Amino acid sequence: MAGIALNSVRFHAAMAVALLFSVSSAPAFAYVADGASPDEANLSNHNTYTNHDGNTVHAPARSLSGNVPQRATAHCRDGTYSFSRHHSGTCSRHGGVAEWR
Repeated sequence: MAGIALNSVRFHAAMAVALLFSVSSAPAFAYVADGASPDEANLSNHNTYTNHDGNTVHAPARSLSGNVPQRATAHCRDGTYSFSRHHSGTCSRHGGVAEWR
């Protein structure tokens, strides 16, 4: 029993150290269109894509706070928010647009 407790302590200590010294693997967000970016802390993912104009745009994401994220242009039918700069293709892999912002 003591061995299990010791392994649990080691595991939790290792996790704490990993969290303390981890570096985010999220890419730096560069919103080319107007220099503004959504609040990354409020989003479920930090993915980006390059639109047909060659601009980097935040990929659709869920709001962690329940509030509409900054810079969202559409609310998709699956509950994600889009940051698309063009109507064409917006929310196409997310059930379509439920509401434009």
